[in-house]
Amino acid sequence: MGALEELCNSHPRVLEEVAKLQLPKGYQIRNDPWIYGTDDPNEKRPLVQFFMYVLAGDGHSESNHYSLPLKFSPVFEAYTNKFVRIDYLPGGFDEKTTPTQPWQKVPCVEYHPDLNNETIPRDVKPLLISQPEGPSFKVEGSKVTWQGWEFRVSSSAREGFAVYDVNFKGRQVFYRISLSEMTVPYGDPRAPYHRKQAFDLGDVGFGVTGNHLNLGCDCLGVIKYMDGYAVHPNGEPSVIPNTICMHEQDDGLLYKHLNYRTNNAVVARKREFVVQTIATVANYEYIINLKFVTDGSIDIETRATGILSTMPIDEDVTVPWGTIVGPNVMAAYHQHILSFRIDPAIDGHKNSVVYDDVVKLPKDDKLNPFGIGFVTERKFVEKAGHIDQSPFTNRQYKIINENKINPISKNPVGYKIMMPARQMILADPDSFNVRRAKYATEQVWVTKYRDHELYAAGEFTNQSQNDTGLGVWANGIDPVRNEDLVVWATMGFTHIPRVEDFPVMPVETHNIHLVPFNFFDKNPALDIPQANNNFNKSILAKVDTKSEPSACCKTNL
Repeated sequence: MGALEELCNSHPRVLEEVAKLQLPKGYQIRNDPWIYGTDDPNEKRPLVQFFMYVLAGDGHSESNHYSLPLKFSPVFEAYTNKFVRIDYLPGGFDEKTTPTQPWQKVPCVEYHPDLNNETIPRDVKPLLISQPEGPSFKVEGSKVTWQGWEFRVSSSAREGFAVYDVNFKGRQVFYRISLSEMTVPYGDPRAPYHRKQAFDLGDVGFGVTGNHLNLGCDCLGVIKYMDGYAVHPNGEPSVIPNTICMHEQDDGLLYKHLNYRTNNAVVARKREFVVQTIATVANYEYIINLKFVTDGSIDIETRATGILSTMPIDEDVTVPWGTIVGPNVMAAYHQHILSFRIDPAIDGHKNSVVYDDVVKLPKDDKLNPFGIGFVTERKFVEKAGHIDQSPFTNRQYKIINENKINPISKNPVGYKIMMPARQMILADPDSFNVRRAKYATEQVWVTKYRDHELYAAGEFTNQSQNDTGLGVWANGIDPVRNEDLVVWATMGFTHIPRVEDFPVMPVETHNIHLVPFNFFDKNPALDIPQANNNFNKSILAKVDTKSEPSACCKTNL
């Protein structure tokens, strides 16, 4: 990235454009290399575009250049480093552009504490996480053991990390879980922004852009780190230290019941084991957490933060596809559409996928005379393909093993995929945005397992013109019932920026839950020690109070 930035900033044609800005003394230029995207089926050159910004006058390296976007975008040919052209960027409602003019100074909206002089830090007391007896987990190479869970963790330049050979209490549940792809299409229809679509794994890589995580910042508590690995363009391998962190955390109550007759409470706290990585893809940060819970569930969590990708906008202009977030700064509406590849092994590799709809039971004089009944209707996925969303029937997706029957419920053992209905990609079906990312059109896909089918949009996404992933594999032909299959869960969130997202965005969190469904013969977390203050060591706050409450979780047994 550094070499590309230097190539752009030092090229004579770019310097000629910069000279027209007549920047004040001390002001500099910065650029963000961006994937070129696709809008021409005849364009075969590997191209890269650059979005240009001003670095504020004091030259501080942490100054927020995204607050000062410029109206020209150089395009180069990758590998040969040939200059191709300069695209001029619109600043109004339509695609009209103007030649580069002297830059008009505007305030820079800063986020770094050294530059944000308007904000007085809050008085926040330390909140410490202590495990005086050490952690409850054990790591041997890639193998992790914790509270009934046993699995392995691997790193990769593209996915960041994957977990595999996942077992709970001695039973197979999943063979492999990983983030497969994320596309980020933007909704600004003006050229050249119509090309603005990134594939953050296929074009860049979550492992390559993984952060070096630090104690006390990214993960709290007793931490175990794993390194990531990447390969330089010259073929030399490199180590990215501490790109994966693992730790335990408390997440409130796991279950509780108070017997109101005896006033005795049974309380267990929810503890999670977290595997986390953080990728910085230019302006955005993505936090990917896999959380293993003591009740046999897995929470796949994505948190988006970082800085909005900004565009210049003329003063007193508003547009319907973006939000003005600073002086002459617009953040376009966009989507983040992730695909998680879930390779199940629910008590074995022969699994099926079903979806259950909750529907009214017709009123019937004998069966439902009061008209209050409701039931579930089940359908099997027989062939490789997708499942439509149906939020108004509370559609639930389940992976089951028809060959293993739960002795209590008399139903096949399984896991439920819990995720809310989400808006999928908004681009026209004939657009390159959709043709390159068919996976982004549906929330749940099912395919037959094949080696090397790992990436939802295909192996090669940079300037691709058609989907070579799920758009091909989910062919409606391959049988997937009682087969070795793969489920692809699409997590989509449409981001309508707000002023509060700038200059740095508070995290936005989205989850997919994998929950045992008729897999056990009872609650598998009954063996969790009951919560009490001798164990948890809570203390009373020093506030005015007439009487001190007794310790919680008292059982009187």
